[in-house]
Amino acid sequence: MSFIAGVHAVVGPYGYSQGEITEAFTAVMSPQGAEQKAINRILSATGVSHRNLAIPIEDYATLADFGAANDEFIRIGLDLGEDAVLGALAAANLTAADVDVIMSTTVTGLAAPSLEARLIPRVGMRADVKRVPMFGLGCVAGAAGIARLHDYLLGHPDDVAVLLSVELCSLTLQRNDVSMTNIVASGLFGDGAAAVVMVGANRAASMGLTGPQVVDSRSRMYPDTERAMGWDIGGSGFRIVLSTDVPQIVQENLGEDVQGFLGDHDLKISDIERWVCHPGGPRVLEAMESALDLHDGQLDVTWRSLAAIGNLSSASVLHVLSDTMTGSGSVVPEAGTPGLLMAMGPGFCAELVLLKW
Repeated sequence: MSFIAGVHAVVGPYGYSQGEITEAFTAVMSPQGAEQKAINRILSATGVSHRNLAIPIEDYATLADFGAANDEFIRIGLDLGEDAVLGALAAANLTAADVDVIMSTTVTGLAAPSLEARLIPRVGMRADVKRVPMFGLGCVAGAAGIARLHDYLLGHPDDVAVLLSVELCSLTLQRNDVSMTNIVASGLFGDGAAAVVMVGANRAASMGLTGPQVVDSRSRMYPDTERAMGWDIGGSGFRIVLSTDVPQIVQENLGEDVQGFLGDHDLKISDIERWVCHPGGPRVLEAMESALDLHDGQLDVTWRSLAAIGNLSSASVLHVLSDTMTGSGSVVPEAGTPGLLMAMGPGFCAELVLLKW
């Protein structure tokens, strides 16, 4: 097994109520104000009450183009990434020099060298640290990143690995675009970052770690769903693709996938005591609850995350993991408690990670 030694989650530096963001973003999407009532109605149904943004709210109207937005992504992403990585290492009682491999993920900006490469000298990692930048996994990447580092650590049980997610979703807001997808995205997604420190079994034993452990993972791709979620990338930057079919895909497939995965470990859905789920949005969460027959507040930590900070793409499930590990809004899991961390994203795909506290 591999072990999660520390998690640290951060949000964008500028916090606003949903109403404030709706007013400001509507002026960017629909300068004439003709769609104001429809936008207000759609955004009031997102389940989000507050979000944090990468830049001051008044600056979105003055971003000149995709290049200007991407420059902000790199500048602010590095600050948030540094905070997340150093915070997670501190939580694990490790230093940057201890890190053997760092994986970074984002789907809201472009950088070459990638963000983790720019952070290595900034935070003091070794020159021989291995780098694995990932782009394109979207919302599923927080869960997939943990799964792929688990795979690595099985073969490198003495190593220390870091997963960094940086997502500044607000910088993808499209001007003069009152399409349903742009409106929904403007009201659902927020900005933030998160880092997870993981260690192999030998390193965990030397540190006296007992959990949470990553037991296993499973990936699932759904055929003919490429247009369910993703980006169309052009001159104006990242234009979101978000199908109304997503909740139906979840409803039709997730239950069977989770049952099969857990069954291979002699577990049932009812055995899972901690659900660490990506807050994709109200309809997606309702579909998850229905598909898995969850009730009595089993996804409360996820629902609270959605309301407080919105959907942070790949960083969101890591925020929920942080809240679960620290007991934010719930009781810290007892030793031996089984948990399931999961997210879904472009592909359309799902990633399931079995945990044991």
